[in-house]
Amino acid sequence: MPARLKLWKTSLPIFPPSRSDVEGANCERPARDKTGGSIQRIAFVVILAIVAAGALVIWYSGGRTMTSTGENRTTTSRDGTTIAFTKKGSGPPLIIVDGAFCYRENGPATELAKVLAQHFTVFTYDRRGRGESGDTEPYAVEREIDDLRALAREAGPSLYAVGISSGGALILQAVASGVTVKKIALYEPPYGADGNDRRSFEDVKNRLQSLVSAGDRGGAVRFFMTNVYGAPRPFVFAMPFLMPNAWRRNKLVVHTVPYDLTILEDRSVLKERSSSIAVPTLVIGGDKSPKALRDAVTAVANALPNGHSRYLSGQDHNISSGALAPVLFEYFGMS
Repeated sequence: MPARLKLWKTSLPIFPPSRSDVEGANCERPARDKTGGSIQRIAFVVILAIVAAGALVIWYSGGRTMTSTGENRTTTSRDGTTIAFTKKGSGPPLIIVDGAFCYRENGPATELAKVLAQHFTVFTYDRRGRGESGDTEPYAVEREIDDLRALAREAGPSLYAVGISSGGALILQAVASGVTVKKIALYEPPYGADGNDRRSFEDVKNRLQSLVSAGDRGGAVRFFMTNVYGAPRPFVFAMPFLMPNAWRRNKLVVHTVPYDLTILEDRSVLKERSSSIAVPTLVIGGDKSPKALRDAVTAVANALPNGHSRYLSGQDHNISSGALAPVLFEYFGMS
């Protein structure tokens, strides 16, 4: 098992890139007034969580191929897109929804599923555009909701759902749109705690899409990690050589990072649509995570009719399956 990576500069504020940071984008930095500060705090939470998801990819892959075990199948979404998934274990059905950069072969879901399969029939899947799943343009959050709805049909009734990072935001969108679940558990969904509506990641999304369209996927990963997040350039430069498998996998799915940003831009599930998410929801965080992510945990739990929060000792956004699984067993009544 590789040494666990620590995120860099997690204690520093992260703001949307300036005009000079985003070449070719019509970017205006927000004025530093009260709402500007809110926008920057929300940007910090979202971008931090997405880059942390990239760190999860490196931590869990460790330069090796993690082949999914279980029964591999596909289902078809409403728009005809093929969604690949793995079914393992026995017991009540449970779906795990990954965050940015992650899919069945890359990230924490496969390891977590191995543990949860002791008591559940666990479904992990490649979100559209990742792994063995297809993709259909143009992207829309509604299409990802339909993907989750199709998987829920495969899983059957009395479904539990676990969302990691921005995967939790997708679960909230799905439930608010009528996907039926029994209980929800979310790990650090990276909504800003402030609740201000005036935030956008259009400049970041446009730059990423421009690089991908030009065939420069490596440049897209480098842009996000350096210009947006502020990772040390020598580290990012060395990644293709020190961690070639992780770098390759990040390049394969970097075009889907705008999908996660689009989901997180819509806070209606925490406001006017929150009443439609009446199922019990546990929002979990790590007590070692940055304050912005810990505040987001509390804010999301408080925004939902039946939301509750809980913090895990010694954990950060790079959650350990061994720490999370017992909490899920207890919450879902399997302890």
